[in-house]
Amino acid sequence: MGALGISLWGCGGDSDGTTSAGGDGGGPAAGASTSSTSGSGSGSGGTTSSASGSSTGSDGAGGSGAGGGASTSGAGGDASTSGAGGGASTSGAGGGASTSGAGGGEAITCPSPALRAGDTNKTITIGGSNRSYVLHVPAAYDGSKPVPLVVDLHPLGGSGPSERSGSPYPAQTDPEGVIMAFPSGLSGPSGGAWNVGPCCVKNTDDVAFVKAMVAEIQESACIDPKRIYAVGFSMGGGMSHYLACHAADTFAAVAPAAFDLLQENVGDCKPSRPITVISFRSTGDPIVPYAGGYSAVVSGMPITFLGAKSTLEKWGQINKCTGSPSAEDSKGCSTFSNCEGGVEVALCTKQGGGHDYGNAAVGWPVLKRHVMP
Repeated sequence: MGALGISLWGCGGDSDGTTSAGGDGGGPAAGASTSSTSGSGSGSGGTTSSASGSSTGSDGAGGSGAGGGASTSGAGGDASTSGAGGGASTSGAGGGASTSGAGGGEAITCPSPALRAGDTNKTITIGGSNRSYVLHVPAAYDGSKPVPLVVDLHPLGGSGPSERSGSPYPAQTDPEGVIMAFPSGLSGPSGGAWNVGPCCVKNTDDVAFVKAMVAEIQESACIDPKRIYAVGFSMGGGMSHYLACHAADTFAAVAPAAFDLLQENVGDCKPSRPITVISFRSTGDPIVPYAGGYSAVVSGMPITFLGAKSTLEKWGQINKCTGSPSAEDSKGCSTFSNCEGGVEVALCTKQGGGHDYGNAAVGWPVLKRHVMP
């Protein structure tokens, strides 16, 4: 399976196979010390320091928005929402910051000054290791009200910058002012990767890294803590599943593509609350077979995919969904809609195809209608 398997698993869609820079793996760490390199960020709060750097201009990728009104709830009444959720923002009198109602009505003080539009390379130190990510601020973000944050995870052999270039999500989220982050995994046997248990890089706690990154972003951007989401392609899809299992206290919903739950550690998937999962899979995927099975793409780290439909059923079981999933709709999506906490569990299947990115125009409207309880 050697080089061919590795290159295929690591590249798919539009992502390039750039390997991640990021040094060697550090151990897990709670309470990370952080530093950021930023051209547009304003560091409020004493835990981050920003150095001057250059920020690229905003990309105008925002063609079709996820549809302004596409956020009607179809998930058993668990409210939802694009928009600021609780209340209109009121400008803060004093320090120039603005205060807004978040999804659950909590007051959030927006950092001031507002971040400028553009992409900025950032660095955070956690567990003795320097980790990097690209912070993407769209032109529609003005810092006056809380907005969602979407964490987008790259495939095997990729990096944050390569995922920023290949991801289909900015075209959907940019018009709504949504902040995005594209973190880079550490280098394993097959290049930039994520630690999802049995694979694909050792000696690093990527859940701790992603949580620390989210916390740092909240210091400089006006993020609604109830509307933080994870998406990912291939190995990044695997990390999205892993975050749903182990970080449901941070993420409201996830949208993995081209990856399944793994037989080796599915028993450890015990999220702290029900969580919405919408998965995208292609029946013709030559790298992650739709029916599941053994994979030795990463040397010394074999894994066994549960399969697309078995992953749907397992998430339905984890979320205590009742009844059967719906028949596939026009987008190929089959959904458990009667689940605990009003969450949804969906599998969107593309007939044929290959090792493909998910359909962000379908995924984003589902994600954004779910907020943290």
